[in-house]
Amino acid sequence: MVLKRLSAVLALLTAGCVGIPDNVRPVGGFEAGRYLGTWYEIARLDHPFERGLTRVTAEYSLRDDGGLRVLNRGYAAREDKWKQAEGRAYFVGRRDVGHLKVSFFGPFYGSYVILDLDRENYSHALVCGPDRSYLWILAREPRIDDGVRGRLTAKAAALGFDTDGLIFVGHR
Repeated sequence: MVLKRLSAVLALLTAGCVGIPDNVRPVGGFEAGRYLGTWYEIARLDHPFERGLTRVTAEYSLRDDGGLRVLNRGYAAREDKWKQAEGRAYFVGRRDVGHLKVSFFGPFYGSYVILDLDRENYSHALVCGPDRSYLWILAREPRIDDGVRGRLTAKAAALGFDTDGLIFVGHR
């Protein structure tokens, strides 16, 4: 009986972590194969797991089980060393919708919601987590056009994200 209750509580907790913020819609027509490869972090909202890191990249590749391998890497100047974390991602629903769940820690998953994407070239993306405290601007190159950056930032602000808190990442 206790085990059933614990399982139910854990299911509720983990389900909440793969949700989508109100009024945010993941992109449709998503093609995972085109999303594979290296993405540079252009901007992010601050979180302890990335605090102090520069030159941050995320590399996506296919896993044998149908999911995606995620390799995040960043330079910690204060420690003069590179840090990396490997995780796995799976689609929450349909494979043509940009809503995945990502785990870097055992059975615990968090939402990865692609809410804007350059459909033609897959050259930039706006990504959030399960709530408005997680936000990233990603690009295929270490720098992004000012107009694109402005449009993505304005879209995030209109959706209620704290874009004044964005950290713009250096890539030297």
